[in-house]
Amino acid sequence: MSYLHILVAVDLTEECDPVIKKAIGLTLANPDAKLSLVHIVEPMAMAFGGDVPMDLSQLQQQQFDQAKEKLEALKRKYPDVKTGDAHLTYGQPRQEIHQLAKDNHVDLIVVGSHGRHGLSLLLGSTANDVLHGAPCDVLAVRLVKRAE
Repeated sequence: MSYLHILVAVDLTEECDPVIKKAIGLTLANPDAKLSLVHIVEPMAMAFGGDVPMDLSQLQQQQFDQAKEKLEALKRKYPDVKTGDAHLTYGQPRQEIHQLAKDNHVDLIVVGSHGRHGLSLLLGSTANDVLHGAPCDVLAVRLVKRAE
C-alpha cells in the first residue's frame, strides 16, 4: 500500500529516531509522500489529576519551549521533514493526534512502542491509545531497549 501523508508521533527522546527512520523508509517508495512530525505536550494538571493547588503556567510554558527547541533540532537532523510539517500542541495525545490526522488527510500514523510481553504489549501506552479510533492506518514501531 502506498501512503501519501505519514504522521510520525514523537516523544522527542533518542528513542524516536528508529520511528522517524522507519517512516522515512516508507516515503522512499513514493516520492509524492509527505512526512510530518507531531509532539503533544500534555497539560501538567492532567498528571496531577486536574486538582493542583498552584499555578503551573510558567512551568508549562518552559516545558513547551523546551519541546519546541527539541522539535526544531529533529527537523534539522531529518531534512526529509519539511518546514511547517512539524506540529507541537497541548492536549491529550490520542485526541490531538487523531484530530491532526483528520485535519491534514493523513493516511498513516507511525508511533513507537516498547516491546512488552503478553497483554501488556501495548496496553496503557500512547501507541495503544492512538490505535483505537484512529482515522487511518497505524504502524507501531517496536522500540528496543538499549543495553546499559
